[in-house]
Parts: sequence; structure tokens; C-alpha cells
Amino acid sequence: MELFILIIVLVILAETTILVSKNSHKIFDNNAKRKIYVDTSALIDGRILSVAQTGFVGDDLIIPRSVIRELQLLADGKDSEKRMRARLGLDTINELERVIYCDVTILQDELDRTPVDERLLSLAKENHGLILTTDFNLIKVAATENIETLNINDLALALETEYLPGEKLKVKITEKGSNRGQGVGHLRDGIMVVVDGASTKIGKDVDAEVIRFLRNSAGRIVFAKIAPKNRSKKPPKA
Repeated sequence: MELFILIIVLVILAETTILVSKNSHKIFDNNAKRKIYVDTSALIDGRILSVAQTGFVGDDLIIPRSVIRELQLLADGKDSEKRMRARLGLDTINELERVIYCDVTILQDELDRTPVDERLLSLAKENHGLILTTDFNLIKVAATENIETLNINDLALALETEYLPGEKLKVKITEKGSNRGQGVGHLRDGIMVVVDGASTKIGKDVDAEVIRFLRNSAGRIVFAKIAPKNRSKKPPKA
């Protein structure tokens, strides 16, 4: 009889442990997911869709109705370039809703005269969320409010090719640099290359050797020098 009671107690303890473990796991999952409020600039940019489709975004993406309305107004505007970009933003929303790796919520916020940026700041602050944006000014304002932001440009910079000191590059010099003796050219990906001693090589391709590589949110620059020519050693005379 005592053995039977002991077995029953062990079974109950095992089931209780499983239930507690499941609940703890759910709490962890809910806490692990961040609330990310997506602004107009990030949707117009469109790269968030490519990131989400790879599965790297597992958070809750929240798109306020006020952001969608701003896109609609731009899509109906007279500026042809803004119309095209706004329509891209609306298409991005439709495609994001089909991505299985993240949850996309259309938030039915009030459609009043509150500026969209102020609405995003308020929502993020009240709900302990983040703002996904490429708007430099919005990022600065959010920082003063202690609101975290995610900048697609920063992600792109982090994934770009690193040019290491000593690496060889071929670049066409197109103009003189700001300092004496410098020549300036650009790589195919748009990176500016400043080459010491190349001011007389305008219009020509030069072999350059990387000295240092600088990058930040404002841009990327490679500083280099003319690469020394490899002098082949003559074979010894017989």
C-alpha cells in the first residue's frame, strides 16, 4: 500500500514539474520576443523584407495604421519618385505578412493629426519596444528619450566586406584628393578609395595597397597607397 502511494506521489510530482517547465518556457519565449515598431522609412527602404525572409528576425513586427496611412498619402501624391517608393513600402507590408519566421501585427492606432514619428516614439516608450527605421533624425530623437532603435543601415555596414591592411585593390583614379599627392577613385560597390601618390594617375587604373578602412553610418572610405611592384629575381647565371 505504501509503495502504491509513493508511486502516485512521484507521478504527481513529475506532472507538476513538466507543467512548471512548460509555463517557464512560455514566459521565456514571450520575454525573448521584442516589440519592434516599423516606421515609414524602413518600409520604403524594403531591405527588412529580405532580412525577415532569411529567418534572422523572430520578433514581433508592429506596423501602426498611421504609418500605412502616411504611405498611402505618399502613394497618391504628385511626386512620381515618392509615389513609387511608397508603393514599394505597401508591397513590403503585404510580403512581410506572408513571412513565417516573424509575427506581423497591423496596429489600429488613432488616425489623428499626431505626426507619425511622435506616434512611434510614444508607442515604443509606453510598450517598452524598439523602433525600426533608417531615419537619422528619428534615431537621434529616440536616443534622447532612451528608446532603442534598429537601423537597417547599421546592419548592412556590419555585413559588408572588410578591407584589411595590406590587401591589394585595383581602382581607377578619377580626381585629386583633398591632400597633396592624393588621388581618389571608387570601387564597384561605391566605396571611396583615397590613394597616396596617385594624384598624377587621373584616368588610369592603379594597383593600390590598403592602409586602413574606415566605416560608419555616414559612409565608407579605404585609405591606400600605390602598391609596390613585384620585382622578379633573375635566375643566377650558369
